[in-house]
Amino acid sequence: MPAVISTADGLRDVELPAPAPGPRDLLVRVKAVSVNPVDHKVRKGGGDRVLGWDAAGVVVAVGGEVTLFAPGDEVYYAGSIDRPGTNSALHLVDERIVGRKPRSLDFASAAALPLTTITAWETLFDRFRLSEQSTGTLLVLGAAGGVGSMMIQLARALTGLTVIGTASRAESRDWALSLGAHDVVHHDDLPAEVDYIFSPSTGRPGLIERFAEILRPGGAITAIDEPAGLDLLPLKAKSISFHWELMFTRPLFQTPDMIAQHELLDRVAALVDAGTIRSTLTTRLDGLNAASLTRAHEMVEDGHMVGKVVVAEPLE
Repeated sequence: MPAVISTADGLRDVELPAPAPGPRDLLVRVKAVSVNPVDHKVRKGGGDRVLGWDAAGVVVAVGGEVTLFAPGDEVYYAGSIDRPGTNSALHLVDERIVGRKPRSLDFASAAALPLTTITAWETLFDRFRLSEQSTGTLLVLGAAGGVGSMMIQLARALTGLTVIGTASRAESRDWALSLGAHDVVHHDDLPAEVDYIFSPSTGRPGLIERFAEILRPGGAITAIDEPAGLDLLPLKAKSISFHWELMFTRPLFQTPDMIAQHELLDRVAALVDAGTIRSTLTTRLDGLNAASLTRAHEMVEDGHMVGKVVVAEPLE
């Protein structure tokens, strides 16, 4: 089968054997993938492997213990970082982390959603433990990025929070406001008081101290980066809690509640089809090949992406 692997010399088109599904696996014909910062991180780590942790496609075969899907079903998902990635014509994924593709979206628009949706959902409802009755103020750093774009939409749709985003460019500010942010401020001009902070970049000097200043007592932070030597002691006086979010935790450790990712993706698909949530696709590149994926990686690595870039099969 055609696939794209990451090598020391860059991304390369190759032919690989078609995989066979395990007991709980779906074999998916991949129609579109999106590129995330994790793709860049893994590629820079070295080693030859198939990257890609977002996909939308069609189920072509299922394992013997599969109960949630059948051949012909259209699906979207983010996969697991300990298995081969989605940059291939055929891909294996455990059914418990797969959702039914929103009916109202094409494959490219659907592929933009899974990884960032799961990250945002787990931040809001597993880490912060919010509900529809929750109030207070949520500060979303990097509001125009992939996760920030979904955090704004989910918080507005499913909680009572006031959502404030951060951005440095007019384009980013306008995008975050269009998704429902109540306000957008500059990264260096944070609000005086908030209850919750989502941080995709926590290691900047002095940032934890700044968080300690603006968070109300008992507030909470969720971070998704890996800053070395992070000192959290400034948070103690206000009893501020600090959480890590890694959307791969459930599939990596086969947790008993692993199926929660299937359930949340189905819930979000329903919200999309109802017009409550929209795709964060902003750039589409045609051709699931090394050239298109290289260009998508360059766009993500540039650090100025608004929304998501997706690589899809050419339009028929």
